[in-house]
Amino acid sequence: MRNALAEKFGIEYPIFAFTPSEHVAAAVSRAGGLGVLGCVRFNDPEELEATLAWMDENTDGKPYGVDIVMPAKVPTEGAAVDLDKLIPAEHRAFVNRTLDELGVPPLSDDIEQAAGVLGWLHSVARAQVDVALRHRPALIANALGSPPKDIIDEAHAHGVPVAALAGAVGHALSHVANGVDIVIAQGYEAGGHTGEIASMVLVPEIVDAVGDSATVLAAGGIGSGRQIAAAMSLGASGVWMGSYWLTAAEYKLGSASGEGPSAIQRALLDATSADTVRSRIYSGKPARLLKTKWTEAWSAEGAPDALPMPLQNLLVAEAHQRIVASENPEVVAMPAGQIVGRMNEIRPVAESMAELVAEFDATVARLEKLK
Repeated sequence: MRNALAEKFGIEYPIFAFTPSEHVAAAVSRAGGLGVLGCVRFNDPEELEATLAWMDENTDGKPYGVDIVMPAKVPTEGAAVDLDKLIPAEHRAFVNRTLDELGVPPLSDDIEQAAGVLGWLHSVARAQVDVALRHRPALIANALGSPPKDIIDEAHAHGVPVAALAGAVGHALSHVANGVDIVIAQGYEAGGHTGEIASMVLVPEIVDAVGDSATVLAAGGIGSGRQIAAAMSLGASGVWMGSYWLTAAEYKLGSASGEGPSAIQRALLDATSADTVRSRIYSGKPARLLKTKWTEAWSAEGAPDALPMPLQNLLVAEAHQRIVASENPEVVAMPAGQIVGRMNEIRPVAESMAELVAEFDATVARLEKLK
């Protein structure tokens, strides 16, 4: 599996693992891939600073990346309190009523109430880039297309390549024109923000469209060595995997830091590949989520339409916090791809990586016999 892309990044395998958990990201890097830390949860630059310092010390000197959420077009965002005033009262009433109907209790007094997911704001993402570049990221990825040109230039000035997700050929060509180095061709099957074209169609389209102008990673529906081999046979130089790592033993976010799987992990373990839904309710942009009573409530008759980003984020921030605290797997609000049907156990990252590589090797060996 080692190729020119792996050589470029100084990794054993061209497996890029997006995760909000620094423990998972570090474990992937130590196991030979490139762990990419999702930064959207870091509202406070000092918290991100401390987390990246931990990454520096716990990756055995191996490379890692960071992922931000920043649209290329700079939005008019104002302060969080100003944005909060733009949320309609009927939306707030719906959220509160739905939480009550689903039996989700209010936050206890010892839990600090969320001030909104500020990491979705452009200004906060810029601060995250500034913090990241004070450390040693091998990659800066952007979940919402090309970051602004000055951010790309700043990353390049520090010798750091930039990646951006694309759900269509037009997106990919725009990324290349903006100076993006790696295009992540993310198919419809993927968790989180995703387009409408399936990976089997999208990956070769983007590979053909960008040619030698950029490297292409395949994303969406990848959770086995066979699928990695398929992605690379379509022309991708590596893979970008996200949902797959949510059931890693090292996942330490929320209640997963306690004994046993968290409510989110229990929900993922029980889900099939049919148990996801693509909706705008998580962020205001289309995102694939685990199908639960929470997502069903938003699709029921009489439910309001999701607000645009970042207002939807601010609307549901406390609701998501309450849902996590409730520890009810039937209500969780979590991005997850259709690969969730293969996520059937909690196990260490190193074990999962070894299985991916072994199955990839076996698949390639089997295909070679077809000559």
